Amino acid sequence: MPTTYLEAIREGMWEEMERDPSVFLLGEDIGVYGGAFKVTAGMLDHFGERRVVDTPISESAIVGAAIGASLMGLRPVTEMQFSDFITCAYDQIVSFAAKCRYRWGAAVPIVIRAPSGGGIHGGPFHSQNPEALFTHTPGLKVVAPATAYDAKGLIKSAIRDNDPVLFFEHKALYRRIKEDLPAEEYTVPIGKAKVVREGRDLSIITYGAMVHAAMEAAGTLDSEGISVEIVDLRTLQPLDDDTILASVRKTSKVIVLHEATLSGGVGGEVSSRISERAFEHLDGPIVRIAAPDTPVPFSPPLEEAFLPNAEKIVEKARWLARY
Repeated sequence: MPTTYLEAIREGMWEEMERDPSVFLLGEDIGVYGGAFKVTAGMLDHFGERRVVDTPISESAIVGAAIGASLMGLRPVTEMQFSDFITCAYDQIVSFAAKCRYRWGAAVPIVIRAPSGGGIHGGPFHSQNPEALFTHTPGLKVVAPATAYDAKGLIKSAIRDNDPVLFFEHKALYRRIKEDLPAEEYTVPIGKAKVVREGRDLSIITYGAMVHAAMEAAGTLDSEGISVEIVDLRTLQPLDDDTILASVRKTSKVIVLHEATLSGGVGGEVSSRISERAFEHLDGPIVRIAAPDTPVPFSPPLEEAFLPNAEKIVEKARWLARY
């Protein structure tokens, strides 16, 4: 039976908790209620209240407690409920968790799960994509899977990692994306992108929910004779420069796509690396597609206009292909 993106994350955490007794969960409403999106449903009954811990509504306290537990040899997995609220723990994450290894060589093996993204009519406080806030901070790893396979494999790798990992899960993918997963155990390496569609005319570099929008757009463009290659970054920090640059050198035209707002986004960093290291291979300008620099609208029609989608990607790709 196909496994949803949500169930894949649950399976990955469940397997790691069975494998390693030092792994435990903490967050708001993750125990009795099973989490805001039911990712942790059933885990309290199976693992008990010492390993599935309901916390007060304080993201700073959640992350602070996780850091302390990790320094004592445990491997906490925290849930932010909505990624928007992660800013309440910003100081704990960037000023402490990210700096421990540099300051005195201490491992901080924490995972911070952050349900993110729009398309669910959640408005400006429940729909943001704040990943770029953390890709700018040395000492953090930032992951954003697009598929059920990668969600499971990356959550397992994140839990095993000895550095703090921010794990951005797109809420609109939770129950929409399904696939058959291997019966045997597997992991997906942090820091390795994947070419999810081969093409010859232009590359789309993207991640998260936009991988699926890019795939839809590529189908339309293929019928028009424009062959699109799609690179799923999977990990935003560290970036996989080799895979990105190999695709750009192959197609010579590139679109960098993300759902987060344009200014200061991950796309700017990707574009800069391409410009610095593959400029001579480009046959056109680097095109960025992202949300406009406004809060996420609550109104469904306005949210639809705000978010990048396949139609907008097709329009930009046609222009770039003609360039």
